Order: sequence, then C-alpha cells, then structure tokens
Amino acid sequence: MVSSRRETTTGGPTGRRLTAENRERQIVEGAIAYFAEVGLDGHTRELARRLGIAQPLLFRYFPTKAALIERIYQEVYLRRWDAGWEAVVRDGALPCLERFRRFEIDYQRRIDDYAWLRIFVSAGLKGFDLPSRYLGMVRERIFAPLLEGMRAESNLPSPREQPLAPDEFELLFGIHGALVYVGLRSRVYGIDGTPDRDAVRAAMLDAALPGLLATHRRVVIAGGPKG
Repeated sequence: MVSSRRETTTGGPTGRRLTAENRERQIVEGAIAYFAEVGLDGHTRELARRLGIAQPLLFRYFPTKAALIERIYQEVYLRRWDAGWEAVVRDGALPCLERFRRFEIDYQRRIDDYAWLRIFVSAGLKGFDLPSRYLGMVRERIFAPLLEGMRAESNLPSPREQPLAPDEFELLFGIHGALVYVGLRSRVYGIDGTPDRDAVRAAMLDAALPGLLATHRRVVIAGGPKG
C-alpha cells in the first residue's frame, strides 16, 4: 500500500522512525486491538492518539475508515481461514457427521479469540457487511458440501435434483452458533465458564450430532416436490 522507504515522520511513544511496512503493521495491529475493545464505531482520531501518531499519517496508509476495516477483515478473518477445512468436509472417506465434528472442533478453536469475536459482533450491530460476507463463505464452502454429503449418505435427492433449502442450512448454523456462543460468553459478555472450552464443545457435539441425519432427512422430505 505504501512504499518501503523509511518515514521521516517520527511517531509512537518512543519517537522511533519506522519503515513504511512497520508503520502499517503498527496501525493494523493497533486498530484490531482498538476496535475489539470499543467496537467498530470507534473513531480514527482516537485510534491515532492511542498509536501516538497524527491522524493524517494514519490516512496516508488507510485513506478511509472503510479501507482500514477491510484490512482488518483480511487480517483477522481471511488469514485465519484454513483451506484444510474445505478438504475435511469433502472427504468421502469419512462419515458426514465426523467431517462436521472435525471441522467444528478445529474451527471453533481457531476463532475463540478476543478480537475475532468482538469485532464480528460489533460489525453486525453497526451494519457492516463483514459478518454476512464471512458467513457466506461458511455457507458455501463448508455447509453446502456437508449437506450434499448428508443427502448422499441418506439416499436423498442430490442438490442438482432438489436444491438445498434454507432450513437445511439452518440445522447446521444452529449447531454452529451454539458452539460459537461458548466463546462469546467469555470474550464478549465477560461470563466465565469452564476453562476447557474444547471439552465443552465436544460434549455439545456429542449431544447434537446423533439426531442430525434423521432430522435432516425429515427437513429434505418435507421440502421436496409436492403433488
């Protein structure tokens, strides 16, 4: 975004001169911490003050607040996306419920993070499209292949014969959201639960998954062609 020259402007509490790359990294990391704390309606003027730089310097790197938030989306969300999750949910050597379990256990561990959860909630409340974009990836890259596999395992029509229905996605999002809430209680609401959140999520999956295929089957049949 900015050339690699060394800045002539000093900034930060130490007054050290930073390369452009290091200054940009300072801004991004500071913005993630700041917006995680106060929400995405926080002001860039206050962010600059906390960073110890002038607001015009911040705008040299990110001309608008929207551009800065887009970079946060890339850093906090897209960089943590693991292509291995997409491979797991398409692994035909595993039963579908085991694919779902493996995805969720690793995914939830990855996102159980102060900045990830708090910025995500704030973005939804303040009308930013970050959550809808991200959940769209979960829907299309993770849940759609899982549902297709679940249909095949249950000898139900393929999505080409009968398109995937919103109610099918809601079954998976319902379980998924309950698992996310384990982290939200601590990171967002400040309610302490068990320190072993992996074990809690594993137990929740043990409770939820046994009836999932049968429930999914009923949903698909109910949504099939009428007449």
